[in-house]
Amino acid sequence: MDPVTPAAPPVPSPRARDLVRGAYDLHVHVGPDVMERRVDDLTLAGKFLERGLAGFVLKSHYVPTAERAQVVRNAVPGADVRGAITLNAAVGGINPAAVEIAARSGATVVWLPTVDSANERGSLARAPEGAVPPQWASVQAALQARGIRADPVTVLDERGHVTEPVRQVIDIVAEHGMVLATGHLSGPEILAVVRAAREQGAERIVVTHPEFTSQRLGGSLQADLAAMGALLERCFTTPYTGKVGWEEMFAHIRAAGPERSLLTSDLGQPFNPPVEDGLALLADRLLAAGFTERQVRVMAVANSRGLVGAAV
Repeated sequence: MDPVTPAAPPVPSPRARDLVRGAYDLHVHVGPDVMERRVDDLTLAGKFLERGLAGFVLKSHYVPTAERAQVVRNAVPGADVRGAITLNAAVGGINPAAVEIAARSGATVVWLPTVDSANERGSLARAPEGAVPPQWASVQAALQARGIRADPVTVLDERGHVTEPVRQVIDIVAEHGMVLATGHLSGPEILAVVRAAREQGAERIVVTHPEFTSQRLGGSLQADLAAMGALLERCFTTPYTGKVGWEEMFAHIRAAGPERSLLTSDLGQPFNPPVEDGLALLADRLLAAGFTERQVRVMAVANSRGLVGAAV
């Protein structure tokens, strides 16, 4: 039997590439990492410069990346690569000390728990048939097989109130002007955290891929979160890998408003398109769905630059 040749990845249009020039991709998964990635951070920094993209945020589910981002910035002149921390078990869960150190190291984004969140651990949601599973699922399974599995990371107490450690994390985020991203929390958890963040003066809040399988936030809730000042993240991979229909995500963008949506790629997996093409590929899909060039620029460029503190 002849070997099956993988399908060539889609290629963005010149129009879409031009529309996303100057954007930051605030959600990429690249090497080095604990799992195979399509590209390493140094190579990607050069590719972003070639495409006229402003920079990216290094996301890891397991380790802080601020010091690594500084190395990339030094090694690739002109590249603006930012670091982050994700509050999973590997960094002690909701760990204010780890967040403060990350902030002092120059981290831009703090993700609340993702793979170790109580919602993700307890989710019974099933992905649509044919959806591609996330790479981290195999890492989590391997850890569990060896008996390495911490308790789920929670953000609410038994009364449904945001816990004191989470409030401490929010205070650090607000003090340092960082971005607070909601990770893989459930709808009620996200609502409570966003309210607390606004009360405590955090100004840069992102609801992480609300269409993801374990979250599936409805359009009404997304509109409410947008009205509270949060940005709703629209990841290319979520519909591209079959976890949600394109039209459903577009309907949610219209419900929350393009001005309250943020385009990211969530790319880096070996089986997905090149990371540097993600924003432009998403722009092509949006244009085909009837969104205007101005709306795409707001979602991709203005909102991403505002979050990292770059001039718009």
